[in-house]
Amino acid sequence: MNPDRLQALLSAVARGDTSVEDAVEDLRGMPFRDLGFAKLDTHRALRTGYPEVVFGSGKEPRQLAEIVAGLAGSANPVLVTRLSDEGREHLASKFPLARFDDEAGAMVLGEPPRPSGCIAVLCAGTSDIPVAAEAAFTAETLGSGVARHWDVGVAGLQRLLSVREELDGARAIVVVAGMDGALPSVVGGLVRVPVIAVPTSVGYGASYGGLAALLSMLNSCAPGVSVVNIDNGFGAGYLAHVINAGPGNPG
Repeated sequence: MNPDRLQALLSAVARGDTSVEDAVEDLRGMPFRDLGFAKLDTHRALRTGYPEVVFGSGKEPRQLAEIVAGLAGSANPVLVTRLSDEGREHLASKFPLARFDDEAGAMVLGEPPRPSGCIAVLCAGTSDIPVAAEAAFTAETLGSGVARHWDVGVAGLQRLLSVREELDGARAIVVVAGMDGALPSVVGGLVRVPVIAVPTSVGYGASYGGLAALLSMLNSCAPGVSVVNIDNGFGAGYLAHVINAGPGNPG
């Protein structure tokens, strides 16, 4: 259920095209639908403008399929992140119309909104692509236009400078980096829009699974840099889309 569908339903009741009993049946799944092992937040799009997103890691393929089927009844696309190979295979067999992004390890069922505006997603190295792709796929699914720039880390600064002009058209920039986590600070010193830094768990022993990159980003001397959790591409893509869409405009 989303605001447009709720308005259409209430208007149909007001016109007499839909009975009160039918409307009640349609609303029965609000504010959540209980599957026993999961409670689907069918009311979230009405509260926040965006539907519930399914975190795939740790869920059995059967559970994932039931959750997706339960959410698919709304007018919103269903986004699933962090899919295992087994989960992907099972969902592909159950939902042949779903679209998968294997780099992101994610799936969407349903048609995303027409893209508007633009965010940029950058990653420092090829090993950071899965997290960056998750951010890009999330923002695209929510309705943002996305420009992807891979392997533009500070070890070869000319690679970043080669896309410098393309960053000027973005309303927000997601910067994904492991190792020393220096790239967001460099980008923050070049642009005038919010930079969302994503540390990854990529690196050698002293990177401590991304903690070194996280601390580096939190201590950035560049203003306008915010930081999400280690490997949290989804959170970064979501936030970038909210910035792109603007206040009060979830689409």
